[in-house]
Amino acid sequence: MSFIYLKPSVWLPLPNRRMLNDRLGQTMAISKRRGCYGALMFLDLDNFKPLNDMHGHAVGDLLLIEAADRLKSCVRETDTVARFGGDEFVVLVGELSANKAESLAQATFIAEKIRSSLAKTYRLTVNHEGEADTIVEHHCTASIGVAMFINHDASQNDILKWADTAMYQAKEAGRNLIRFYDTD
Repeated sequence: MSFIYLKPSVWLPLPNRRMLNDRLGQTMAISKRRGCYGALMFLDLDNFKPLNDMHGHAVGDLLLIEAADRLKSCVRETDTVARFGGDEFVVLVGELSANKAESLAQATFIAEKIRSSLAKTYRLTVNHEGEADTIVEHHCTASIGVAMFINHDASQNDILKWADTAMYQAKEAGRNLIRFYDTD
């Protein structure tokens, strides 16, 4: 497990991009070998910047840690949750159904579970040295783009770009939405 450095004494226990690329390569190989679908979900937190602007990056870091915990609770241990940068995360889900319709339904279920979990109000406890703790409540949602893959000759970068494109479609359509990239 790698740790992503946020600020002094704050580490986010998520895979970094190098480990994400390694796991994506493994998941793509398993997908080809077993003939099952995989899904890569690219998430961008909506309404995150106002939290940083109003309360500072230390409070933003607390939200990122909570968001990471929520993401990990929505997927299996064999799936991968990685912080891509800033307020962006990637969720890699492997070994879905070999049937396209079933795998889309599975990926939709997982993405909706993630969207719903991240949309719940965050209650962040800010510790002040020698003073009472402060509770900051913040509402933050996620725009989620999903790229499905099976037996693709596409590169890892292609799959990441597809999911990123779908995420921007979700943002443009109003945020707090899920969009799938259509490879057909």
